[in-house]
Amino acid sequence: MENLKAAVTGVHGYVPDFVMDNNEWAKYVDTNDEWIVSRTGIKERRFLKGEDQGSSVMGIEAVKGLLEKTGTKPEEVDLVICCTVTPDMFFPATANIIAHGVGATNAFGYDMNAACSGFLYGIVTGSQFIETGKYKKVVVVGADKMSSIIDFKDRTTCVLFGDGAAAVMLEPTTEDYGIMDSELQSNGIGEPYLHMKAGGSRRPPSHATIDANEHVIYQEGSTVFKFAVTKMADVAAQVVERNELAPEEIAYLVPHQANLRIIDATRRRVGLPEEKVMINISKYGNTTNATIPLCLWDFESKLKKGDNLILAAFGGGFTWGAVYLKWAYDPK
Repeated sequence: MENLKAAVTGVHGYVPDFVMDNNEWAKYVDTNDEWIVSRTGIKERRFLKGEDQGSSVMGIEAVKGLLEKTGTKPEEVDLVICCTVTPDMFFPATANIIAHGVGATNAFGYDMNAACSGFLYGIVTGSQFIETGKYKKVVVVGADKMSSIIDFKDRTTCVLFGDGAAAVMLEPTTEDYGIMDSELQSNGIGEPYLHMKAGGSRRPPSHATIDANEHVIYQEGSTVFKFAVTKMADVAAQVVERNELAPEEIAYLVPHQANLRIIDATRRRVGLPEEKVMINISKYGNTTNATIPLCLWDFESKLKKGDNLILAAFGGGFTWGAVYLKWAYDPK
């Protein structure tokens, strides 16, 4: 069998229309624009409004745009992987809802949850389906409606998150492009520090859990920050060193958009100047599984065929990882 790699042949994103800026948050919690920007780099984020609107709504829009951009008929899609921590419901999988919504009648699909590292887990998994030679078109979408699980009274977490979705198309290539290397890691030691206390099988929904406000994000920020700064930077450096990439050979670092300080620590660990880092956190906040593909979408016009990209993320679990991606196409 030919040595197949999985190339990213297209990317498309979607963010809701409603803009929640920092000044708006001052109506809910004791905060202000200066406090939020100085600690996170976030100026605004998007929220999905309307009744009966879940992550799939955004995922469908992102995938529709992707199919149009790549000239792909919906029925040509083999697999849809949806990376999310805010599925429409426990079952069926949000991936199935997205596939149905775009008319991908021949695709199978499933959801993947690795918190904020999920998109990296998704494209690595998707690439392995491609490398079997059986699957030709794999869609990986990161979609999260974080506004559905934030505590609007907790200023330490509510200002961090936004809603959005973005998707990439993976296709086989025998050329020297695509996902070249990856490193995915996790450690369950992180469970107490970043989680949702109730809603699962351990603590099913009840009047007591709702009254105790246990269906929202809980985070011990200082502990998560210490782990994230170290692990995300180290795993990115590990992939760079393993592939003997010099800083001048790397076009961009594409980091998970959680916090500017974490992004900067990763940049310095890899030895890159600020202009080689994709950053859009000021516009969207932390969209969890959508941050990295939204960066690729925002910066797509600046990428050219053969560019070396280092994707890096850290999330609840704890989970973390990095991917060496060689870009497969010029701006269209």
